[in-house]
Amino acid sequence: MTMAGQTINDRLLAARHSLAGQGLAKSVCKATTEECIGPKKKHLDYLVHCTNEPNVSIPHLANLLIERSQNANWVVVYKSLITTHHLMAYGNERFMQYLASSNSTFNLSSFLDKGTVQDGGMGVPGGRMGYDMSPFIRRYAKYLNEKSLSYRAMAFDFCKVKRGKEEGSLRSMNADKLLKTLPVLQAQLDALLEFDCQSNDLSNGVINMSFMLLFRDLIRLFACYNDGIINLLEKYFDMNKKQARDALDLYKKFLVRMDRVGEFLKVAENVGIDKGDIPDLTKAPSSLLDALEQHLATLEGRKVSAANTPTQSSSNQRNVKSAVTALSSTSSAFGTAAASTKFDTTNGIDEQLKAQVLAEEEAAMNQYKSKVSSPTSSGAAGASAALTNPFLSSPPAAQAGQPIVDLFGAASAQPAAAAAATQAQATTKASDDLLQLGNPFADMFEASAGGAAGATGNAGDGAANFDGAAGSSPFDWGAADDDGGAAQ
Repeated sequence: MTMAGQTINDRLLAARHSLAGQGLAKSVCKATTEECIGPKKKHLDYLVHCTNEPNVSIPHLANLLIERSQNANWVVVYKSLITTHHLMAYGNERFMQYLASSNSTFNLSSFLDKGTVQDGGMGVPGGRMGYDMSPFIRRYAKYLNEKSLSYRAMAFDFCKVKRGKEEGSLRSMNADKLLKTLPVLQAQLDALLEFDCQSNDLSNGVINMSFMLLFRDLIRLFACYNDGIINLLEKYFDMNKKQARDALDLYKKFLVRMDRVGEFLKVAENVGIDKGDIPDLTKAPSSLLDALEQHLATLEGRKVSAANTPTQSSSNQRNVKSAVTALSSTSSAFGTAAASTKFDTTNGIDEQLKAQVLAEEEAAMNQYKSKVSSPTSSGAAGASAALTNPFLSSPPAAQAGQPIVDLFGAASAQPAAAAAATQAQATTKASDDLLQLGNPFADMFEASAGGAAGATGNAGDGAANFDGAAGSSPFDWGAADDDGGAAQ
């Protein structure tokens, strides 16, 4: 039974963590619900933020994710792996350091969604899918474990090291360190390529999100791998016999992995990734392998068809140079793709879409400005502003001749005098009216003698009537109320 995509178990578990005041555990629970979609961005962003906070326990966060990976539901397990991978890629390095230094790994080599297998996958929606996803969960967990082991061995993440000819870490390594680093990198790349999914396997949002994270890692890993091989080839003819033997073995493995990387990129293209975002693989000439083998045979003292003559040496140098040129183009293509932030899930919006929206906003603003600055619109706008602005120094021309009703003034017996007073009042500024406020009842006593006497008589009668009404009214508003209030 589900409620708005989340199961009741998810909601009860989140409520239990809320009542216990366990905010971090609640966030992990929210990111790893039983809902068959990838972890939501807001939960991942919060967990990434937690890894940067000094008062958040990284071991506690990692153990919460590992605990969720022991769940029987394949969706929860898969999403816990995705969340862990996301924190490895975008979180603080402390998280990666803890996973590499601790013995806590994902023991999912025999994982199988047993609940969906026992009822034939018919008991829950997508039950059969859990059985089909179990192999990918096992391979994904193996890759994350291998990623942690690589960090433990090298003390850095291959996906985050500098790449390129000038500042590339593997491009500038010496021969001994390079021969020790490349096998570690190959092991991590092998674990990634063993994920081995096809386009028809990417049938739900969970595995799709894991595939995008793997695609991101593959671009960076192979760019780093390619830099290491270029460095290896440049140093090959200066190596001793043992180093040359190891280097040749590494190069042969590189050729095999290049073909497998090409297959992975084809799957990425089939699932909808733009072909322009997929880097091109440029292979080295096949004659290079023959040249490397001949050089090793010469070092070992074996007889070869062609002696190590100056002509052969110059041919080897040409082969190496052409191979370096081909691999450099591959390195450049993968480096450009790795530097792109299009596939970074931390960005809430694609950069191209963001630029398009900003351009549309700017065009709309320019259109509005041109409309406002046009003569016709400016005249209409000025007229409307004159009609509605109460703080204008002079009234609009259309209303200049209309008399203004004085609500506080007394009724005058001379209409002409009233009209003259109204016209004089209309010519005054609004600031004068505000700054020279007088007694609004003073005009009563400035009228003519007859009008003033009549007004005074009427006011006296009104006062008498008001006193009489006050005396006869059962509601005494004067001292009676005060006495009553005092008596109470």
